[in-house]
Amino acid sequence: MSARYQVPIGMEIATAWAWRLVVIAGAGFGLLWLLQYFSEITVPITIGLLGTALTIGVVDTLERRGVPRLLATLVVAILMLVTLAGLVILVGQQLSTQVDELRSSIVAGIGEMRDWARNGPLGLSDDDLNRYVTEVQDTIAGTGREAVIDQATAVGISLAHFVTGFFIALFAAVFFLYEGDRIWAWVVTLFPRDARARVNSSGHRAWESLTSFVRATVLVALVDALGIALGAWLLGVPLTFAIGVIVFLGAFVPIIGAFASGMVAVLVALVAQGPWTALFMLLVVIGVQQLESHVLQPFLMGRLVAVHPLAIIAAIAAGITVSGVVGALVAVPLVACLNGVVKHLAEEAGNPLQPDGLPEDLPPDAQPSDAGSSDAGSPTEQA
Repeated sequence: MSARYQVPIGMEIATAWAWRLVVIAGAGFGLLWLLQYFSEITVPITIGLLGTALTIGVVDTLERRGVPRLLATLVVAILMLVTLAGLVILVGQQLSTQVDELRSSIVAGIGEMRDWARNGPLGLSDDDLNRYVTEVQDTIAGTGREAVIDQATAVGISLAHFVTGFFIALFAAVFFLYEGDRIWAWVVTLFPRDARARVNSSGHRAWESLTSFVRATVLVALVDALGIALGAWLLGVPLTFAIGVIVFLGAFVPIIGAFASGMVAVLVALVAQGPWTALFMLLVVIGVQQLESHVLQPFLMGRLVAVHPLAIIAAIAAGITVSGVVGALVAVPLVACLNGVVKHLAEEAGNPLQPDGLPEDLPPDAQPSDAGSSDAGSPTEQA
């Protein structure tokens, strides 16, 4: 007997799978580490890609109508800047006009909390309340001058990184819109000649999945923002427009983003108008979230992107673990692209996946419909 068969077949198969999984995991970890290490470049470029996927259709339409592509790109870029600046101005204007009202509500709410702590079940005396307030003030004041300077320095560095990343994302989006085909053609030449055709077709399929994801996400975000902002307006909650903008941005993290950002509206309602209004605002947020989960996500994400909600949740969790909020934003479009590429490669190999996830060329005895006797029928038919 040869030495090869002295190893049990189960151990041999497990070893063959194990070293391949270790290599794949190591390569994936190395790639994620590199992306995180160069996050000041990779994150803005990724945001530029998402912006390109959202607006590339407008540039192509203008070019088909006879507008030079460079001019069409500049027009779209200017429109994006004007839209962003307009949102910032409107939010700032609403904050400046309603911040005094919100401050008064906060002061009144603190007074109500003190009355409840004094006359409610806690039964605290004035001396106890004053002591607790003094301890909080001492804690805040005890941060020291050096801590304040360190915090100010950290804020300044973060602001500088944000401005730098914004301009990198803007320039990346402009060049992607203008000559994205030439950039992609250069990337394809980096691969071996025999693999270039498949890499090129896989890239186009990934781009189709990315554009579908971005457009579906924008529609979902608009519905979430309009629904929660309308509910806040009907309940008389201040900062309605600012709440809508926050919900719109938060909805780019599917499933959990709209609910998490909607909690801002609940907090504002609690501070401004009390617990009953906050309760109704919470019901509005839950209702909008149910609309997204049971109507918008299945019809838009499920049909356009074809990514299962479980895969979306796992991708968000992994993205948060690796890179925080930015990772959560990038994880889902990455999974959408990988899903499109895997399906495309399966089709290229002549093995397209069925909706139930089984290849069409499985042997007859492996098909679920043949699991039982011919008279019994398939499990579906029996059901």
